[in-house]
Amino acid sequence: MAYKTGGRRPGGKDNRRDNRNDNRNQKSSYVRDKTPERRFNKFDEIRENSQLEGRNPVLEALNHGRPIDKIFVKKGEVEGTLKVIVAKAREAGIIVQEVDKVKLLNMQTTGNCQGVIALTPAKEYCSVKDILDVAKERGEDPFVIILDEIEDPHNLGAIIRSAETAGAHGVIISKNRSAGLTATVSKSAAGALEYMHVAKVTNIARAIEELKKAGLWITCADMKGTVYYNADLKGAIGIVVGAEGKGVSRLVKERCDFTVKIPMYGKIDSLNASVAAGLVMYEAVRQRKF
Repeated sequence: MAYKTGGRRPGGKDNRRDNRNDNRNQKSSYVRDKTPERRFNKFDEIRENSQLEGRNPVLEALNHGRPIDKIFVKKGEVEGTLKVIVAKAREAGIIVQEVDKVKLLNMQTTGNCQGVIALTPAKEYCSVKDILDVAKERGEDPFVIILDEIEDPHNLGAIIRSAETAGAHGVIISKNRSAGLTATVSKSAAGALEYMHVAKVTNIARAIEELKKAGLWITCADMKGTVYYNADLKGAIGIVVGAEGKGVSRLVKERCDFTVKIPMYGKIDSLNASVAAGLVMYEAVRQRKF
């Protein structure tokens, strides 16, 4: 597939890549929240997610290739079946995190986790290729949302909901330092998760390169760049949205073709990540559809 035609830059008159180097030294975030709207506890994910407890259930899930986001094991010496679980998990590329006994007891719901808890996603993940295939099947230019370490499941769910209503073909999230498809995400997405393809990747920058090879132009929301409604968001496009507080990471931003900014006219100089994502997505919809 080769979607990059016509040589356009953010304003739509020249090549978008011409501006990529100029954007590398800009501020790292368009969502630098000075007063976070919510303090997210990483263990909220455990209490609100589907989880497997006990050595046999977790081992069986591993043996049958069931999707697992993360495995928590008791801190200290790992022996017997637990050692096998850790080895199989790492071989499969699943994150294994050691936690102390008190935290593990707080996470469990059955009262007998036997030193191990596995988190399973509310929906099975797909691949980046699967997302591109969805666009091909619909006969549309790919429209992909890329999330760089969005940690709050409420924000992730809200972004998935906006992506689905905007007609995006898929959402890409990172494997590390990112919320997975928890029950909270599913609830926040208000049913949209059932229709949205979500890929979970080890390296966001590498996923961007894969999308570029497939012909997509990649833009990221940042504090500097072209005002988003003046940028060219038509055609095959990927929109990168950064993490709460710190925005898009430097390495990811360097892979983008250009940046777009959302102008601020009040006293506050930042937006919630899901709100910013929705604004840029729907500008792309306006340009693509009208």
